Amino acid sequence: MTQPPETDALIAGCLKGDEASFAALYDRFAPSIYRLCYSLLMNHQDAEDVTQEAFVYAFRNLWRYDAARSAFKTWLYTIALSRCRNAYRRWHLPQLNVLQLLTADIAAPRSEMPESSLARADVKAALEQALSALSPCLREAVTLRYGLGLTYREIAEVVGCPQKTAESRIRLAHERLRKLLQPAGQSLLDEWVKVFD
Repeated sequence: MTQPPETDALIAGCLKGDEASFAALYDRFAPSIYRLCYSLLMNHQDAEDVTQEAFVYAFRNLWRYDAARSAFKTWLYTIALSRCRNAYRRWHLPQLNVLQLLTADIAAPRSEMPESSLARADVKAALEQALSALSPCLREAVTLRYGLGLTYREIAEVVGCPQKTAESRIRLAHERLRKLLQPAGQSLLDEWVKVFD
């Protein structure tokens, strides 16, 4: 797998025990790992704790990382997702706040009138309710695809399934969301899907 040479250099430094390399590697990947954890756990403190757990595990097991098998970020996402799943079982937390993650980068048009802003808020509320109705595996796939922008191949690596299964989960999530959102949220869902497909 290809990744920036700086990442390979930092990993090499970590394997030699260089503390600055550990810090730089953490700084490079912690924001996206935290976003994944927060979107699944819906709690800032829990997301910070699980992010730390994921990095502690990754740094202790860095010698196991194989660049020929996956990109480093994919390996980290896999570890973080596993830690989030452990947290689901331990804490019985709600499993996804993908709405906050998905809407973070979608700005309303400048010319939007108050009426359409209110309608958009209603659609977002409907989307949040629909997302909460998805099974955990479909919500994870949606988070990885639309929250973190991973490809189907990367999603498959992170969740440990064939690529066709990852594609199928996204397709099933789309179908389920379309049914749940009829008719109010269909246009917003289509808008988000177009950004990544």
